[in-house]
Order: sequence, then C-alpha cells, then structure tokens
Amino acid sequence: MKSPLFLLLTTAMAVSALPAQALDILPGLWEFDSRGVVAGGKPLPDMQEIRAQMQKLPPEQRKSMEEMLARQGVEMGDKGVRACLSEEQVRAQALPFQNDRPGCEQEVTERSDQLWRFRFHCPDSQGEGETRFVSEREFTTVVNIVATGKGVTHMESHARWVDGDCGGLKPGQEKR
Repeated sequence: MKSPLFLLLTTAMAVSALPAQALDILPGLWEFDSRGVVAGGKPLPDMQEIRAQMQKLPPEQRKSMEEMLARQGVEMGDKGVRACLSEEQVRAQALPFQNDRPGCEQEVTERSDQLWRFRFHCPDSQGEGETRFVSEREFTTVVNIVATGKGVTHMESHARWVDGDCGGLKPGQEKR
C-alpha cells in the first residue's frame, strides 16, 4: 500500500494545477498548498506534516522522492508543492498535470473572470471542482474525486505565485 505522503503528493501534483489555465496567470514559480484532503473518508496529513515526514526520511529515500518530484516538474516549497510554469505554457494554456494520464479528459463547464467549474473523467476515476481566482497571482481550487474501489477524495488547495524566476526548477511536461 502506498504511504499517505506519496498519496498526498501525487494527488496534489495531479489536481492542483488542473484548472489553472482559467485566467491569464503569471508565468514563473507557483506554490500549491493543499489542505482539507480527505481520501476514502480518512484525512491525510497537511503540507506541513508532509514536509516534516520528508525531512525524517533516510537521505537516500528523501533524495529519491525529490528526484521523482523533479521529474514531474515540482519540488517541496515553504508551504506546499512548487511548480514552474513557463511563459509558453501559460500563453498556450498548456500547463503540466492536466490530462497527462491516458484516457483522461477535462471539461470546463462554467467560466467567468473569477470562477471556473470543471469536471474530468479518467478510466479509474472521475470528479469535479471549481477554481476561484483572486488575481493573476492567486487562486483557490476545491476538487472532489471518485476513484473506483477507493472512495471519494476531497481536496482544497491554494495557489500563489512566488516569483518570475523558477531558479533551478524546470517547467513540467506541457500538455500532450
């Protein structure tokens, strides 16, 4: 069975940026802080607990986890998971993490300047959510996912722009 650390990090990576193409957001380094994550009726640790768990891992395991995250174009940040979004990704609305699994489709069902509602379908899960835009530097997302045989996952995340310079973090794979 996968650890809560792995489940939360992969859920955050898979969902946090899902609807981010909704507004002309700024390119650069973004941080996604997930909270209120409940998977199969059980609360998962918040990002501060995840950071603490990462620090307790043996060095080789922590390095392996960091390398896995880097391959996905993310890293642990001060308050959450960080991702670099290139100017080209933002302009083309081709952001990482969306529809990157075979058979997954996403549809925006409602669109306004401050609110986007969306739904998605994958072979083993489906869900819906909404993103509320505060500005070009901040948005919040609430997502509910129903996974076959695993129950319902609920997640709330807050995304904030950190900097126009991503440092050594490379943008994730563009939408395929």
